[in-house]
Amino acid sequence: MPKLHINEHTKGLISIIFVMLIWGSSFTVTKTVVSEVPPFIFAGIRNLIGCAALLPFYLARRRKATQPLPYGKLVLMGLAGTTFYYFVFNTGMKYVSASSGALIEGLVPVAIAIPAAFILKEHLAKRTIAGIVLSVAGVILVGFIGASDKSANALLGSSLIVGAVLLWSAYTLLSRSVKEYDTVLVTTVSTFIGTALSLPLPAYEIITQGMPDISWKAWAGMVYLGVFASAVAYSLYNRALENLPAAQVGNFLNLNPVIGALIAFIFLKEKLTALQLAGGILVLAGIWLSSKKTKTNP
Repeated sequence: MPKLHINEHTKGLISIIFVMLIWGSSFTVTKTVVSEVPPFIFAGIRNLIGCAALLPFYLARRRKATQPLPYGKLVLMGLAGTTFYYFVFNTGMKYVSASSGALIEGLVPVAIAIPAAFILKEHLAKRTIAGIVLSVAGVILVGFIGASDKSANALLGSSLIVGAVLLWSAYTLLSRSVKEYDTVLVTTVSTFIGTALSLPLPAYEIITQGMPDISWKAWAGMVYLGVFASAVAYSLYNRALENLPAAQVGNFLNLNPVIGALIAFIFLKEKLTALQLAGGILVLAGIWLSSKKTKTNP
C-alpha cells in the first residue's frame, strides 16, 4: 500500500482546522466556568493545567534542542498569549454572551493581517484580501445582526474582548517571527513563563477571599480548556504558523463565531437566526478563498 504523502501546506491547514474546532467550543465552556469561578483564579488554574499537559512533551523535546531559544520573545509571547490574554478574555466573557464573544474574536484576522503585512513583510494577495472581507462580513451577520446583549456591563465586556483580540494578534506575530525554532519548545516555554507571571493575582485573591466552591462541571471545563484549548491547540496553532502565512492563519479564526454560535445554540439555548446561518456560509467561503495556496506561501 503506497504511503500517503501530505505536504507542509496541507499539514498547516489540518492543524488550524483542529484548532478552530477546539477554540470554537471554548466560548461556551468559558462562559459556563466563569459563572462560578472568578476570572483571575480561573485563568491561574487553567494555565497550570495547560503547563502540566505540556510538561511531558517539553521534557522529551528539550534533549533534542540544538539552538538556544529566543527568551526575550518568549517572555513577550507568554505575557501576550497567556498572562494578560486570559485575564482580559475571562473577565470580558463574564459580561457578554458566548456568541458575542465569538463575534468579537472574529476581528482577529484584521488585527493580524495588517501588522503582518507591515512588520513581517507578508504579501497580501488579492485572494486573501477578498477572503478576509467575506469572512468579516460573515462575522458581522453571525454576531451582530439580530443579536442583542442584555447583560450588565456589556460594553465593558466587549471592550475587554477587543483587548484580548489585540493581545492575540501580538502573540501570533511574535510566534510567526520565531518559526525557525522548535514549535513544542516555543509553545511550552512561553506558556510556562506566561503562567508563572499570571499566578500572583489569583494567589492574592485566594489568600484574601478564600478558594471558591467549584463544581465538578467547572473543574471538567477547566481541564478541557487547559489540556485541549491551551496545550494541544497552542501547539497546533504554532505549527500552522510555521507552514502558513500569519494572515491566512488569522483568517481561519473566523470559524470561531460559526462554531461558537452553533455550540451556544445547542448548549446555552442561544438563538441562531437565518442571517447568522447566512453569515456562517460567508465565513466558510472566505476561509476557502484565502486558504487556496498561492506562490507567496512559504
